[in-house]
This record gives sequence, C-alpha cells and structure tokens, in this order.
Amino acid sequence: MPDLLVKLYELPSIPSIAGVTIRRALAPERHVVLDWVARFFYPAWRSECAVAFSQSPISCMIAIEEQKLLGFACYDTTTRNFFGPTGVDPDCRGRGVGTALLIATLDAMKQLGYGYAIVGDAGPVEFYQRTVGAIVIPDSTPGVYRGMLQGDA
Repeated sequence: MPDLLVKLYELPSIPSIAGVTIRRALAPERHVVLDWVARFFYPAWRSECAVAFSQSPISCMIAIEEQKLLGFACYDTTTRNFFGPTGVDPDCRGRGVGTALLIATLDAMKQLGYGYAIVGDAGPVEFYQRTVGAIVIPDSTPGVYRGMLQGDA
C-alpha cells in the first residue's frame, strides 16, 4: 500500500455523530484501549497504540458511545508526522465514526504545528482521498514498514 500526504491546513470540519464523543484518550484508559485494539486488529497496532500513550500529549484519539469504545486513531507512533493506525469496531462501521476519528486526529496534529500529515501504508486509499484530499506519495510502497519484524500470530 502507498503512503499518502494530507494538507492539514485544508481539513474539513469534524463531523458530529449523535451520541458519539471523539476525544483524546486518558492515561488510565490505556489498558482498556490496548486490550480493545488487540481484540479487533493486529498485534503491531497494539504496539503502536501503546507508544501513543507514552507521548505527551497522548497521541491516541478515541470514539465512545455510552462508555463503550467504538474506535481509535493514533499519530506519531511509528514515526513522527504519521497518522495511524486507526480502526473502528466492525459492528459500528458505516456510521461515520472512522471519518470523525480521522479528521479529529489530523486536526490534533495540525494544532501541534504540523502542516502536512503522512498516512503510512494506507489501506483504503480512496477513502482518504475523498475524505481529506490525500494524495499518493510516489514510490512510497510500503513506506517505513519495510523490514518490520513479524511475530508469531
């Protein structure tokens, strides 16, 4: 998958979803978020998310509804200025949660002074292009993920 580049100075507004709160994760929520990420996604994403909790400010945004975790999005975990990983509970997809997390997380990066963000090893390229105007970085396949150690899965 290619890496993508996003202009942070031209972000759309964060969409509002009835009953859903998008916010920065709190330190005492670390174990809940990491366990949730491990249950739904890849071991490497759990590791990256753990890095997000070591940052100041914490670089993990979460979506919650009635104290239930619906999704997460991180930045500055694999390397500085990278968005991701991000994921939404399979039962909650199609409600705009991923879009809200993406834009809120990119906005948090913008507030830190970044002008652009890189979406590393982007999966749904068309989603990022449509939602935030991302462009493919030529010759970036698969970006910084080359040579990553693979554990027993």
